Amino acid sequence: MLFHTWLFALFFCIVYPVYVLTRGTWFEKPWLLLASYIFYASWNPVFLVLIIYSTVVDYAVVWRMEVSPRRGLWLALGVGNHIFLLGFFKYGGFIVENFNALFARLGLGWEIPDPNGVLSYVNFVSERINHLLAAIGIPYHLAPQTTLLIVGISFYTFQSMSYIIDCYRGIARREKQFLVYAAYVCFFPQLVAGPIERSSNLLRQLGSRRTITGEDIGDGLSLFLVGLFKKVAMADFLALYVDKVYGSPAQFGAPALILATVAFGWQVYFDFAGYTDMARGIARLMGIRLVLNFNNPYLATGFGDFWRRWHISLSSWFRDYIYIPLGGNRRGEVLTHVNMAATMVISGLWHGASWTFVIWGALHAAYRVLTRNLEATAFYRERLPDGVKRAFVFACVTFAWIFFRARSLDDAWLIVRRIFTGGWTDPRCPIVIFGLVAAVWLYQHLYESDARAWLRPAPVRVAIVVFMAVCTFMCAQSGGQPFIYFQF
Repeated sequence: MLFHTWLFALFFCIVYPVYVLTRGTWFEKPWLLLASYIFYASWNPVFLVLIIYSTVVDYAVVWRMEVSPRRGLWLALGVGNHIFLLGFFKYGGFIVENFNALFARLGLGWEIPDPNGVLSYVNFVSERINHLLAAIGIPYHLAPQTTLLIVGISFYTFQSMSYIIDCYRGIARREKQFLVYAAYVCFFPQLVAGPIERSSNLLRQLGSRRTITGEDIGDGLSLFLVGLFKKVAMADFLALYVDKVYGSPAQFGAPALILATVAFGWQVYFDFAGYTDMARGIARLMGIRLVLNFNNPYLATGFGDFWRRWHISLSSWFRDYIYIPLGGNRRGEVLTHVNMAATMVISGLWHGASWTFVIWGALHAAYRVLTRNLEATAFYRERLPDGVKRAFVFACVTFAWIFFRARSLDDAWLIVRRIFTGGWTDPRCPIVIFGLVAAVWLYQHLYESDARAWLRPAPVRVAIVVFMAVCTFMCAQSGGQPFIYFQF
């Protein structure tokens, strides 16, 4: 159920009035939980088994952690459960494939069974559900599951792990109402692609009585419109060119590959930031404030600055639960760089079970390690123009996107070779694509400059809203395109 479809509009038009009318009553939490489960089940009802199991286990683990002297054991069980689920359903095939390849090279004759065999059982259940729906006259059909990867698992497992760890550290208190905690795990606006919330923000709001003000409604609608514009008018429009070039990179020369890579850098930003804005807008309409997840990342003047602006909830998660526990910057220069590099490589692997994502993370690790001391110098901070720093960061980040987007390592290396050795040919790129990107980039520059006051007058804001609405209407595609980060 995508935010930018009529199905979600119908769903929200049913959920929202009941939610507003039941706020502060005993029915509020069950209704919110039911709505979230229906939203999640729209992909596949079988997914509910895993998220309910995860919720029940986490609730029990934290309860036992509170009353048991062996708190560390319960912490290990809770975190280990999530690592196992994530490892099996997201990385199982990747791990088995690489181990079997290693065994074959060593001539050992060993072979680990493919975990994707579980799919036959999942599809069997889905088939039975389809028969039941058909028997009672419901025109809905579940498509066969082709991969073990479950929508949103990377997000809700990290959100749940942060709660368990924070309770162990004494940073968070155990939520005693099961329905409140269950709603925290599966809160539908941010369930499948974040932002990754902490209990100190989302769980606290869900457990308290909230009011919905006129400001909430106005800001919520504005955020949703901005997100819709980013997704429909920008990301999906850019995807038309990116998919064409990256779908068969051998057929294109250096200019097309370069432009497609730049276009993808903006596509993935607009796609993910668009989802986040829509999620924040929907939550704001419900009187709940989700954390900011993107803050104009392509205006970053350094790689540290980039990761403080890009996917902020994930970056801060890795900082708090990976980088700092490894030692952070407390154990000398060398170990600081090792910890930083390890965190970035793990971050790359979080995005996907493929060596292309590992290399993407390794490139960002190299960028961060090699420029960390430079970015701290007075020359870099004070004398080097911001435009030069932004262009350098953008170029390096864009180069890394090649490995993020390529379908395989072979495609990635082909693209890299052609970019640096290919001849100049017509890229066959619609210029209007980059005209829209340039307009958004200019707006972001103005927003972060002294000229921000120019954007405040009502006529200017109305003109921007009209522009976004018209572009969104003109670029809308039937059915809506899935969000990129749903696959992670």
